[in-house]
Amino acid sequence: MTEPGTKRATDGDRAGSAAYDEIAEGYAALNESSLLNEYYNRPAIVELAGEVTGRRILDAGCGSGPILSDLRERGALVTGIDGSSGMLEQARQRLGAGTELLVADLAEPLPFANGSFDDVIASQVLHYLKDWAPTLTEFRRVLRPGGRLIVSEEHPAATFLGDRLSGGTSEYFGVRPRTETWALGDGSVDLTFWDRPLYAMTDAFAAAGFRITAISEPAPSPAAYERFPEEFAGRPSGRFLAFLLFVLEAV
Repeated sequence: MTEPGTKRATDGDRAGSAAYDEIAEGYAALNESSLLNEYYNRPAIVELAGEVTGRRILDAGCGSGPILSDLRERGALVTGIDGSSGMLEQARQRLGAGTELLVADLAEPLPFANGSFDDVIASQVLHYLKDWAPTLTEFRRVLRPGGRLIVSEEHPAATFLGDRLSGGTSEYFGVRPRTETWALGDGSVDLTFWDRPLYAMTDAFAAAGFRITAISEPAPSPAAYERFPEEFAGRPSGRFLAFLLFVLEAV
């Protein structure tokens, strides 16, 4: 179940910012209808966030702003950052002028004071980074003590199995690049993702000062089964392997 369905922020792949500018409109439209985004990742993150009224939340790699919109409707005080000005323009069209939206590179220090946020959302964005350590350290810095980092990433088993089933020979262990060509709207771009095993993810969280409080392999939202019946034929559980979500506490 692979499809273009993630947000972006890069280090050596700073070209990714410009790449998302090229496909911003098409990518935003995809997010409104895709199984993995609209009916799987987005509702799973909102559910994990729980009661957010009055909480200061940073969406790091906010893209066109669908998760920001959901959290704002639930009473959160939201801020969004993204490396792509094109994606932020899509977010402004959705959210209006009243929401703080900033261009920022997640490989660089964030433009916020220590302890500025109660929660940070990092949805499908860390996999654009070869090295997670500087970014996670910044997330920890801008969170208040006891604040939460909610991470959504491609499931390492799914990326490994997907490669092997398609004839690849990748090794599960270690950090390895994967490049895909995405054609959306009038644009076509190459994007590089950095796949890593589960232990590398959890080691990076611990090293940055986070404690795992929840791990989720979510089910799709109920509306997914009616919208995409063909995807669930032959799946008695109604579930599939795609993303892995974490709730982390800043300790």
